[in-house]
Amino acid sequence: MRVTGNGRLEKVEIAADGDGLVSRSGTALLAELCDRLGLTRALSAAFAETRERAGGHDRGRVLRDLALCLADGGDCISDLGALREQPELFGAVASAPTAWRVVAAAAKEGGLKRMRGARAAAREAAWAAGAAPEEIVLDFDSHLLTSHSEKEGATPTWKRGFGFHPLLCYLDGSGEALAGLLREGRAGANTAADHVEVLGLALAQIPASHLERPMLARSDSAGATHEFAAALRETGVRFSLGYGLSEATREAILALPERDWRPAIDQDGELREGAWVAELTDAIELPEWPPGTRLICRRERPHPGAQLSFTDHEGHRFQCLITDQDGEDLAALEVRHRAHARVEDSIRCARDTGLANLPFRDFAPNAVWLELVLMAQDLLAHTSRLCLEGELARAEPKRLRGRLLHVAGRLTRSGRRLTLHLPRRWPWADALLAAFGRLRSLARLA
Repeated sequence: MRVTGNGRLEKVEIAADGDGLVSRSGTALLAELCDRLGLTRALSAAFAETRERAGGHDRGRVLRDLALCLADGGDCISDLGALREQPELFGAVASAPTAWRVVAAAAKEGGLKRMRGARAAAREAAWAAGAAPEEIVLDFDSHLLTSHSEKEGATPTWKRGFGFHPLLCYLDGSGEALAGLLREGRAGANTAADHVEVLGLALAQIPASHLERPMLARSDSAGATHEFAAALRETGVRFSLGYGLSEATREAILALPERDWRPAIDQDGELREGAWVAELTDAIELPEWPPGTRLICRRERPHPGAQLSFTDHEGHRFQCLITDQDGEDLAALEVRHRAHARVEDSIRCARDTGLANLPFRDFAPNAVWLELVLMAQDLLAHTSRLCLEGELARAEPKRLRGRLLHVAGRLTRSGRRLTLHLPRRWPWADALLAAFGRLRSLARLA
């Protein structure tokens, strides 16, 4: 081997003769977490009666392995091969045809309910171990998925694309994926019945011991429907929803005296330069909204290139929200609503965890695939909260895979003992070693 003056390798001899090498050392952490949280056992029990034959693959275990595959960066059934070829770490992993049959079986009546029940049980164990959030904020948002073939349910979308339009709910601050509903591409962004259904699915994921805690639901203006607000009020969940600018709202905003505007703040609590907030509740009638609904407006000098919905003589940008939260600090209520934008990060991570590709021709198996994506996101979120710290605990999937999950290792046997050796000079080897240590310090949680 020779090295050029600029440090690049000019010639490297390549040989496929290494023994005991594995390429998914960190993904084994996720597999062990599944067992610790009881997810593997819950899925196995949920699908035990659907097993075709005694010697066949455990269908719940196959679904678990598919979720691991997605958390590992896979985006299709055949990517299971990366796990299947490393039985020392992941055990017996099903073939791609077997996995297809398992997904098809889970797509039948009751399969999604079983998967959601297993996810809820694992979440309860994770929260009991320390993954519970400081506050429960449910962020709702829809997302357009492009389909490049004639799949069942793929239809033209409101943005003149073609594909699907799932509605999702994430837990703010933790990255946990609470619920998702796969919908046809033509599904409306503000369909109240779909928001109510996803709300029910999301609340079913909250452990019973946490259901009495204060909760807040956030959405952009697509969720601002009377039916959704009424459902939130009925379940005791507060709401903070984007509100469209009608002509009456615009007139009320422009009629506000300057003394009613208060300085806005950023997420860190510092004053937001060129931004103010004001309350419009007394200036606009809101008869069809739940009692106590308030209307709040933010006025801001737009950044270069921002799209203005309307302007006053000073060229401000205006955005409104409705909420039933109490409190006199309008800036705090407004900045809390603005944090809803973080749901876009969760959806981006979902696309990087299998959501960008719905691999099946039929709609029902693709709905199972969406549930597997949510399961994979939960695994990554619980790993971050229970096993990692510092920068890695906040890392998105791509960075976690590059630094921890895909690190190579070497397996050795001594008697009956199997040891996984991590690279001595890998910068994050100690972090991965510590993560395994934290996981194994936890008692079996379920």
